[in-house]
Amino acid sequence: MINEFIKSEIFLYTIAIFNVLLLILYICSQLKLSKINKNYKKFMKKIGNGNNIEEMLKTYINKVEYVNNKNEEIIKYCNRLDNNISLCIKKIGMVRYSAFKDTGSDLSFALALLNDNNDGVILNGIYSREMSNIYAKQVNEGKTNNKLSEEERRALEIAINSKKI
Repeated sequence: MINEFIKSEIFLYTIAIFNVLLLILYICSQLKLSKINKNYKKFMKKIGNGNNIEEMLKTYINKVEYVNNKNEEIIKYCNRLDNNISLCIKKIGMVRYSAFKDTGSDLSFALALLNDNNDGVILNGIYSREMSNIYAKQVNEGKTNNKLSEEERRALEIAINSKKI
């Protein structure tokens, strides 16, 4: 019985009318959608003082993304600087002394220059009336493989205990 109904002309006319109604509904919805889009664009221009708000928002979003990317670059650069700065000389210790009794002032010196890890160098400048010499000793983690004079030891201690400059 259903099979016969599907083959009948009434069913075909019903399907055709239904399709025409669907087509009319589709055209009406497209017209309403077009009208809504037109009103939306007018409204956006009115809010944007003659400018298209949508375009303004896209431009703003692009600028925000650009700034975010730049901020990430700046943060990476600052982190690299922080890592490099820990290797720079930040601690200084200096002791002036008279290396020989026949020189009048404390013209000789021991100078310790260290980074955050207490790595660096100790410079010892010895002054006499006939000549002046400077010696360097490497420092690793606050220690050196060379024998230190009392003045060099004090300069190293001052540098290790000093506040970073």
